Amino acid sequence: MQEILDAILADQDAALGGLDVPEHYRGITVHADETEMFAGIPTREKDPRKSLHLDEVPTPQPGPGEALVAVMASAINYNTVWTSIFEPMPTFGFLRRYGRLSPLTKRHDLPYHVVGSDLAGVVLRVGPGVNLWKPGDRVVAHCLSVELESPDGHNDTMMDPQQRIWGFETNFGGLAELSLVKSNQLLRKPQHLTWEEAASPGLVNSTAYRQLVSRNGAGMKQGDTVLVWGASGGLGSYATQFALNGGGTPVCVVSSPEKGAICRAMGAELIIDRSAEGYRFWKDEHNQDPTEWKRLGARIRELTGGDDPDIVFEHPGRETFGASVYVARRGGTIVTCASTTGYEHTYDNRYLWMNLKRIIGSHFANYRESFEANRLVEKGLIHPTLSKVYPLAETGQAALDVHTNSHQGKVGVLALAPSEGLGVTDPEKRAKHLHAINRFRGV
Repeated sequence: MQEILDAILADQDAALGGLDVPEHYRGITVHADETEMFAGIPTREKDPRKSLHLDEVPTPQPGPGEALVAVMASAINYNTVWTSIFEPMPTFGFLRRYGRLSPLTKRHDLPYHVVGSDLAGVVLRVGPGVNLWKPGDRVVAHCLSVELESPDGHNDTMMDPQQRIWGFETNFGGLAELSLVKSNQLLRKPQHLTWEEAASPGLVNSTAYRQLVSRNGAGMKQGDTVLVWGASGGLGSYATQFALNGGGTPVCVVSSPEKGAICRAMGAELIIDRSAEGYRFWKDEHNQDPTEWKRLGARIRELTGGDDPDIVFEHPGRETFGASVYVARRGGTIVTCASTTGYEHTYDNRYLWMNLKRIIGSHFANYRESFEANRLVEKGLIHPTLSKVYPLAETGQAALDVHTNSHQGKVGVLALAPSEGLGVTDPEKRAKHLHAINRFRGV
């Protein structure tokens, strides 16, 4: 492993194909025999530091259409939090189902799960049938794993019945020194970014692109007013950037003055600090408060000069969904993914059906959408929202930061990279965008 790292750090990427691949590597895992460790503990009190382990695991060999990547850096997504607290179910059920598909997928059904759905790194080996990528290529990976043996996925690969999220519903994820991916997950690494910066947009950038910009999502157009929940967070920070770049007007909902300041730094002008304004959308565990929906709607119109949101960018779920349906304009769109505050959404259907609104479910992105989202990062039009970086051994703490919402933007993890700041091959472009790249750092 050290020889591989030395070659990458010396920019001798072409030599990687001739180096031996180690038989084992270090990866962050959860264990099948620990899935009941948090039984009876409230969700918020479950601690990822107890369930995420740094283990030495056997190296998988790339099969047809696959690639083995030396991971320089990765990042935390909410699916890693879910995996670490075994909610809404342990991921080993996903691995068992995937393992039943074929002898190739059976490798994923193991008593441990190497997690992580982001990476930036260098290709080490490719399997049969891979022609576009070769050892030494510097890459990032999107997290769509798809078989494409059914006709259902050939118009939109997210519709494939065997669509999965790599590192969540498959094994050998990106929070590790090595990772196994399908070769069609690979995209060019943006040359002006460090390893940790390049690893951080991946999942959330592509998800926000499909959810807000793509015709498979809300199809945002110029002039649209977009209500963005959690606008400084992992997903919301990219939605805010897409709205601004695409001629929309983001109305950024945040939970502190510091998060509002980040949104202003991105160029947003309309900010709602829900904590300062004291919104309480639920009277108690079972009953929502429509007067609070109306108060939020009035505040939005006050900020926009009378406009209701054309699009509501939803991901908190249970806590906010009733308000989201209410405040969307007549004929507007609520586009939803994730549901980090709960999966069971309750809303007043009168405000949906009588005002001809639409609810669109959105989940990650197809290959083309992921390519487009990464291309915008390459062009310097969308920037990483990386705030803090941990070493691989402290991944549990990184996941806890996200679990407790004590982070901003994205939290990164160094894998093989020995320190931050490495991997830049276009310093001139970097200098041009440095302020935007660092907007979230240290916040």
